[in-house]
Amino acid sequence: MANKTLTPSSARNLFIPKRVFIEPAALEYPLGRQLQEHFQSEGIPITITPSHNRVSGIPSKTPQEAFLESKRTLVIGVRRGKEFQTCKPSAHYQLPLVTSCPGKCEYCYLLTNLGRKPYIRIYVNLEEILDRAQAYIQEHLPRETLFEGAATSDPIPVERYTGALKKAIEFFGRQEHARFRFVTKFTDVVSLLDARHNGRTRFRFSLNAQPVIERFEHGTPSMGERVAAAGKAARAGYPLGFLVAPIVLYEGWQEGYQELFAQLQQVLNPSSQKDLTFELITHRFTQRAKNNILEVFPGTQLDLNEQARQFKYGQFGYGKYVYPKEKMAQIKEVMEGLVHQYFPSAKVAYLV
Repeated sequence: MANKTLTPSSARNLFIPKRVFIEPAALEYPLGRQLQEHFQSEGIPITITPSHNRVSGIPSKTPQEAFLESKRTLVIGVRRGKEFQTCKPSAHYQLPLVTSCPGKCEYCYLLTNLGRKPYIRIYVNLEEILDRAQAYIQEHLPRETLFEGAATSDPIPVERYTGALKKAIEFFGRQEHARFRFVTKFTDVVSLLDARHNGRTRFRFSLNAQPVIERFEHGTPSMGERVAAAGKAARAGYPLGFLVAPIVLYEGWQEGYQELFAQLQQVLNPSSQKDLTFELITHRFTQRAKNNILEVFPGTQLDLNEQARQFKYGQFGYGKYVYPKEKMAQIKEVMEGLVHQYFPSAKVAYLV
């Protein structure tokens, strides 16, 4: 298991499970046995579960309790599927290291995608997973293959237990025809700073204005803490990317996002500013997502008023409520203007 020294801020957002479930097959792997011994020594209750896909025993008298208790539950399993999910248009494949996240963001799409109990799941057969990634790379030669490590997860909170992200970064650091990318809201990045990435992993941070974080991104580091972590990754030579999402229109939003960009500029060294990417995503929701959000967060302040939105069909065939065209135009002007003002060499990958 990975070990590291924690700063007060990283310790405050440290993921320590309340309960652990282990699939029997996971104990056939060294990491599975190490994790079992670790959590036993910490006095954390461990239950053997037949499958990491079907876990029972998480308290769930109400939707809120099911959600919150799941966010404190760790499931240790073996990833059996040989094929990786595609990850278009941002990457060719998802690299399945982790599922879910201990953060409790009110708008998160995982509220819809992972069901009513979005427990955190890790896989102990990392070598097999990376062997399959190697096979994909070989199949696509001489083209370069891009892998996404955080499509349905945030891998940083469990990295201190698995070390899987560092191993993946160093695996891709040895590949001439592949690249890796992942995104995080969390700041416990110290163990990754000496990884031999060779510039082949784009370290991305999910950022937002501080008022949005305070109102909707529960259990996650502050804007300033995330910006500071990004500065550490920059000094470690990683290519950087920033996901500003969801962009929320609140009173004073322009000033809030300008403060974000100003702080970011202060911590990034000049060399890291030459190869920056920004992904800008406005707040949107589906009817199903709204129903789930109101069930788990009945007092939410999120703007979920369909009448104030424009209905739009997405690329996957379902409809969602987005900001109307005039507001989208304003967001585009402000956000792209901030990128150009503070990071004129950066690339805006997309704004949606």
